Amino acid sequence: MKSSFLFALSFKSAFLAYGLALSPAAAQMITTPSEVKGGTYVVEPGHTQVGFSVLHLGFTNYSGVFSDVSGTLELDPKKPSASKLNVTIPIASVQTTSAKLTDELKSAQWFDAAQFANATFTSTKVELTGKNTATVTGTLTLHGVTKPTVLAVHFIAAGINPLDKKYTVGFEATGTIKRSDYDVKTYLPLIGDQVQLKIAGAFEHQD
Repeated sequence: MKSSFLFALSFKSAFLAYGLALSPAAAQMITTPSEVKGGTYVVEPGHTQVGFSVLHLGFTNYSGVFSDVSGTLELDPKKPSASKLNVTIPIASVQTTSAKLTDELKSAQWFDAAQFANATFTSTKVELTGKNTATVTGTLTLHGVTKPTVLAVHFIAAGINPLDKKYTVGFEATGTIKRSDYDVKTYLPLIGDQVQLKIAGAFEHQD
């Protein structure tokens, strides 16, 4: 009984110590954009996601996600308007909760991953809209079509990742596009034309 109690106490202490090591306070997270380290960053693909949702038959907003994103961020915290973003999104990385639909989205009926392997976004302008927010205007190339796109970006935090010890900066971005603008018109208007984007972006500083 005593040994079980000591084991439980040791386990609890170790768990609390591990949690403290991973806490934002322990990692000394930076939440003021002007204090973030400037320079070149690359996408950290393991924790970057491009989520999308579309109205399905008028009943539900159905969601999916792209992953394995790559790209670079040239970040200038002293002059945010000089910052630049370039990302590439593999179309074959698309996933939904339906294996059948996931395969269908990769086909020529929808995104046609075989012919248009990647989507790309390249920023053309960055404008601050608040202390931790900005509007990022750029061009989105999808399904072989390039159109101007605007993202509302929110800076979350920066600091040393306690797991891999790399200086990391994180953002969340939202936006709306019309899939018909990119010649993806399957099942219109039964399945909505407007696509809501929600993006989690993690970037690692290149020393």
